[in-house]
Amino acid sequence: MSIIVKFFASLREHVGKSELHIESTDALTCAKIWAQVCHEEPLPSHVLMAVNQEYADPNTRVHEGDEIAFFPPVTGG
Repeated sequence: MSIIVKFFASLREHVGKSELHIESTDALTCAKIWAQVCHEEPLPSHVLMAVNQEYADPNTRVHEGDEIAFFPPVTGG
């Protein structure tokens, strides 16, 4: 399975990249992708995520060709 993982704002700085391409034969969730990319670091509770530009939760399953985005909480004013 091939997926695209994107990181925004402070998470991009934390990971050191804005985008990664991951190949895997395992069943993945958003939380497992975070752990894989961040060397088994737990997913912080404040991190938001989206799969194919729709909000998701840590247990959302990821499929071939999906785009996963991780980003900090968004505020406006």
